[in-house]
Amino acid sequence: MKARAIVAIDVPGSTEAESLLERLGPEADFVKIGSELYTAEGPAIVRRMRADGRDVFLDLKWHDIPNTVRSAARSAAKLDARLVTVHASGGRAMIEAAVEGAGNGCGVMAVTVLTSLDSAALGEALGRPVVKMQDEVLRLADLARKAGAHGIVCSGAEAAAVRAEFGNTLRTLVPGIRLAGGARHDQARVVTPEDAVAAGARYLVVGRAVTESTDPRETLAAVKRAVSQVE
Repeated sequence: MKARAIVAIDVPGSTEAESLLERLGPEADFVKIGSELYTAEGPAIVRRMRADGRDVFLDLKWHDIPNTVRSAARSAAKLDARLVTVHASGGRAMIEAAVEGAGNGCGVMAVTVLTSLDSAALGEALGRPVVKMQDEVLRLADLARKAGAHGIVCSGAEAAAVRAEFGNTLRTLVPGIRLAGGARHDQARVVTPEDAVAAGARYLVVGRAVTESTDPRETLAAVKRAVSQVE
């Protein structure tokens, strides 16, 4: 399977989303709808994207009791979302409930460690030292695999280790993608599109590196060309 680039539509509302998508054009055939836009517009924004023929990654990172997450995933599947996220730290039963609710047409991606965190920040959150970030990612990835998740979310720095450990049993989604020489913004662990795909990423989320460029359509096209040349 070829890797796919997903554009993060991280804007306050539908007006801004439509303006951005007009600038991106048909190259934006897979989009991420996160908490900001979904909270403002609700399910209608997913329906609108699907009506336009765009695949939707609904990135709400659920972390709740299994029954609640199962119901949320079922609702997302009814909206025809292609991918959804849960936090792997919610536990095996919660991930299994998400998989059950999502059904066959909607893939559940378990978030391992947010790309905004480094070892010190993660250790502070966990209340214990984190010596090697990769070990934490692999531990949570194994939990996701056992729960039947479609894949996991990790940084490009850990994607190769996940592929080596789990092969094709887990797809990897890599956020925090930045173009060579681009700004890191609030991400601690970033990679280029080429490096992410070379490491085994199946999905790449591109945000401000594309959406804040002077020519978003061409920048996204360049990302897709770079990805295709690696494969």
